[in-house]
Amino acid sequence: MYQNALPAVVLLIVMIGIAWMLQRYRRHLPGAASQSGPRLQVMNSLSLGPQQRVVTVQVGEGADSLCLVLGVAPGSITALHSQPMTEADTAALPTSGSATTPAGAFAARLAQLVQSKPQGPHAPR
Repeated sequence: MYQNALPAVVLLIVMIGIAWMLQRYRRHLPGAASQSGPRLQVMNSLSLGPQQRVVTVQVGEGADSLCLVLGVAPGSITALHSQPMTEADTAALPTSGSATTPAGAFAARLAQLVQSKPQGPHAPR
C-alpha cells in the first residue's frame, strides 16, 4: 500500500525543493530586481481613509528631479500636482536609511519635538 505512495511523496519533495531554490536564487540574479528608468523615492505619505492616500514622490536626481503629488486608491493612481525640485528641496531630504522608514521618521520628529519647548495655552507647566 505504501509502496505506491513513495514515488509521489519523493516527487512532491523534489518539486518543493526546486521551487524553494528558484525563489531563493532569483533574488541574486543580475537584472532580476534591477530598476530601469529614473530613480524614485517616496518622500511622504498621508492616509485619507482605509484604502486612499496621498503620496509625495521624488522622481530623478539632481537638477532634473521632479516632485509628484499622487492620489493613490485601489486600482488607480492620479497625479494631483507636479513641480521641479530646487537644490534646497533635495538637500533637505534625508540621505541615510534611518529616516526614510516610518519608524525612523517618527524618531526624528519625536527628537525634534522633545528639543523644542512646548508653547501655547495647553503647554504643561
